[in-house]
Amino acid sequence: MLDQRPASLGGRTVGMALAAQWLKVRTRVGRTAALRANPAQQEFERRRGRLNIILKARQMGLTTWAGARFFLRTVTRPGTLTLEVAHTQEAAEEIFRIVHRFLDCLPPQLRDGPLRTSRNNVRQIVFPEIDAQYRVESAADRNAGRGLTVQNLHCSELARWPGDPAETLAGLRAALAPQAELIIESTPDGVGGCFHDEWQKAAETGMVRHFFPWWMEPRYRAAAVDARSLSAEECDLTLRHGLDLEQIGFRRQVRANFRSLARQEYAEDDENCFRTSGESVFELEAIEARLRNLPAAREWRRNGDLEIWLPALAGKKYLVAVDPAGGGSEGDSSAVEVLELESGLQCAEFAGHVGGLELARLVTELAAEYNHAWLVVERNNHGAGVLALAETACRYDRIYRQGGQSGWLTTSISRPAMIGGLDAALVEKPECFMSRKLLGECRSFVRLADGRTGARAGTHDDRVMAMAMGLAARNELLATGYSF
Repeated sequence: MLDQRPASLGGRTVGMALAAQWLKVRTRVGRTAALRANPAQQEFERRRGRLNIILKARQMGLTTWAGARFFLRTVTRPGTLTLEVAHTQEAAEEIFRIVHRFLDCLPPQLRDGPLRTSRNNVRQIVFPEIDAQYRVESAADRNAGRGLTVQNLHCSELARWPGDPAETLAGLRAALAPQAELIIESTPDGVGGCFHDEWQKAAETGMVRHFFPWWMEPRYRAAAVDARSLSAEECDLTLRHGLDLEQIGFRRQVRANFRSLARQEYAEDDENCFRTSGESVFELEAIEARLRNLPAAREWRRNGDLEIWLPALAGKKYLVAVDPAGGGSEGDSSAVEVLELESGLQCAEFAGHVGGLELARLVTELAAEYNHAWLVVERNNHGAGVLALAETACRYDRIYRQGGQSGWLTTSISRPAMIGGLDAALVEKPECFMSRKLLGECRSFVRLADGRTGARAGTHDDRVMAMAMGLAARNELLATGYSF
């Protein structure tokens, strides 16, 4: 009955009424008050489906509401297991404190009767009388949810999950029971990454998208500004979204305090909040435009890890750029890009967890297939071994040399130039790029807090580095005449 809307409740669901009657939250001034749905929470209940993804401004109350909704579903449905997964252990414990307050403030006849607990700690509440439990875990635990059958799953701040969020989320989805309810919610954290991908493909996965801009929160107001001082952008916001002068005052405060992070923390639309957060290195407009016009691959090999768009043509010269990894099932992949030397066209791409002799054989066979192509292998770290195996075990002879030594050396000096060359190519010759996965990595390649550039947390840059190296080596080969 939780989702029914009896006429006697004035449009509210039974769950919303029970939340207001039973559940208590701590207010910003430290008092305990009934949980009455705010505008964002009401809108979520109006549009909610079984599978939901929420993109929101900060502190809109959606995390609390997800906890409340699933708490009620747990204590009213025998045999229910609810799982909350947060981005850190501290965040998980904070969410669970909210849930513990729900439990502690229940009427005594419920708390000491059918909802008495046999286990009640910082990670788990068990209701033995109804065979139900409410659990919380951190996304840092890659085994979160493993071995469970979950009826309600809440994934909080997915954009900030550590490690490989997509792999963790896939494992959690595998634990969902048929007809289970799922809520994924997060503030944005740059383009690319698991949350951005989930938001983009929501229609394909059957998820209901919910976007909640900051002005849906009634508390977000400040001293009214002078109407005569409104900028064109502020006038547009007041007309399109009905904002008043106190809300514009709050907006100005946010922009003064948060600067470049304002659009991320206090989202106003579901596109710019991604694009303006994360400090992207590459020109996102060029990437997005190319993503809309990519050709399909002509051939897939090695279980789809090797994609081919343009096969070798007689008389053409090619380059095979290799960014090796260790080859284990964890961590980065080895990435390989095949380029046509004269035009710079991307012809083929490989990325997978291979290394050592297997990688050496793969890349030398690919180079041989592309008309005895130049083989450019980064010699940093694992690359030295791959180079040695390519030359000795595989007996490949057309190997790029730099400074009299086999392979390409990426240094703190050469790396910025490589990235700059890739950025220029994306803008000037976007038609040369064929790989959706490469462009996806480009979207999440950002300026890091320490001043370096690299993959945003939870994403990879293996293809980016292989392509950047390939383009830089191509320029050197053309400049020295090695290719003709």
